[in-house]
Amino acid sequence: MSGKITFTIIKPDAVGKGHTGKIIDQIIQAGFKVKAAKLVYLDERTAGGFYDIHRERPFFKDLVAFMTSGPCMPMVLEGENAVASFRELIGATDPKKAAPGTIRNLFADSIDANAIHGSDSDENALRESSYFFAATEIF
Repeated sequence: MSGKITFTIIKPDAVGKGHTGKIIDQIIQAGFKVKAAKLVYLDERTAGGFYDIHRERPFFKDLVAFMTSGPCMPMVLEGENAVASFRELIGATDPKKAAPGTIRNLFADSIDANAIHGSDSDENALRESSYFFAATEIF
């Protein structure tokens, strides 16, 4: 499946503001198929494990606190050149620098509350997908 899947999380800020449906619609309109999705509350252990790569960075505690502040929606998506195409769809991490019409441009408030996560490589897409979903949950 490498190259054809990516992983995303609609983050607590976007879910809390009721943007989940609009974001999913934009994802589908861009040609992605939702292969798995669920609404979850992350606890500190789960969020910390997912973002473990950032554990030594100064923003780690704030990131974990943000990701545990409300429900979020992890999803596995399928599409051509999925990782790169999806990162283009979501836009730059800083919504002020995100291209017009991208998800972060439309729905994010700040570089910290940036509405959505997207995998940065095929390898991470597979790792991140399996962190939240068993193989039997991805259709």
